[in-house]
Amino acid sequence: MKRVLKVGISIMSILILVTGCVSNWEKKDEQIKIGLLMDSLVIERWQRDRDMFLANAKEKGAEVIVQNANESLEKQVEQTRQLINSDVDVLVIIPYDKDGFTEVIAEAKKKGIKVISYDRLILNADIDAYISFDNVKVGELMGQAIVENVPQGNYSVINGSTFDHNSYMFNEGYMDVLKPYIQSGQIQVIDEQWADDWREDIVYESLNRLLNEGNTLDAVICANDRLAESAIRVLSEYRLAGEVQVVGHDANLVACQQIVEGTQLMTVYKPISQLATAAVDLAIELVINETADYEETINNGFGEIPYVMIEPVAVNKDNIVDTVIADGFHKFEDVYRYIPESEWPERTTNANKEVE
Repeated sequence: MKRVLKVGISIMSILILVTGCVSNWEKKDEQIKIGLLMDSLVIERWQRDRDMFLANAKEKGAEVIVQNANESLEKQVEQTRQLINSDVDVLVIIPYDKDGFTEVIAEAKKKGIKVISYDRLILNADIDAYISFDNVKVGELMGQAIVENVPQGNYSVINGSTFDHNSYMFNEGYMDVLKPYIQSGQIQVIDEQWADDWREDIVYESLNRLLNEGNTLDAVICANDRLAESAIRVLSEYRLAGEVQVVGHDANLVACQQIVEGTQLMTVYKPISQLATAAVDLAIELVINETADYEETINNGFGEIPYVMIEPVAVNKDNIVDTVIADGFHKFEDVYRYIPESEWPERTTNANKEVE
């Protein structure tokens, strides 16, 4: 896959453009209707995306209809058609499956409905924009952290769902970092799995098998923090938690607690408030202006799609207070809940800011 450059229009520029657009729309005394199609609400971060998206849309005066597919492509396609028939102005889709939307999105476009692929890229479909993080960089940050701490030894790699295009982008990122170490023989990937539906079962099966067979394990790369949490549970049963280094991403609360406890090496923080805010603004801009002026694109198999790319942040024990806590993503007391207060680090000025 071709690496995509950073987006050519800043989020601030989008905000400025949309501020004016919203005023023009309100003069028409009409309310923009957005259909937000969620893959599921099982993972902690999707609940945050939904809540922040709704709050920002309300602030901009837009109506949002939320649908939850509960990890079913068929249900999500059906919900998409229902929203098309309810005459929404724009669809914002977090796809359960990267494939399977070609036909229904074509139906939306025939009715003049704009379509945004949110965080996960929809393939082979005529979408108007893709808004997400630099997902290859997410993988790179994970890879860089793990090789800096474990430059040689046996690795296990637990990739994400094959239905989610981001899984391949994460894999591209960390495998690019690992490649020279693998070629030199310093690192051996003794097992690599894909966790369909992002289920933890594969983690238990693969790690238990490796350890029961007597393999030495030095590091585990997990495609998200939910998988990393499961890996640490298995390692704890073998009294290896904290000895075998584990990385993930999403900056889940449990992951952040594991980082300060020393059982997880790092996570990658993806500022969801920035993503949700920019997605609402982008949706409104597309409805009003029909298109947006972007310089960078990503190819989804249908064509070159405008790509709004937000930068991720590596989080470890040393900077956790100044990143996820300072941003209000998690509260200081929640992250350090299981650490004796005498061992708490000094708080920064913004460390107690409430989650927005």
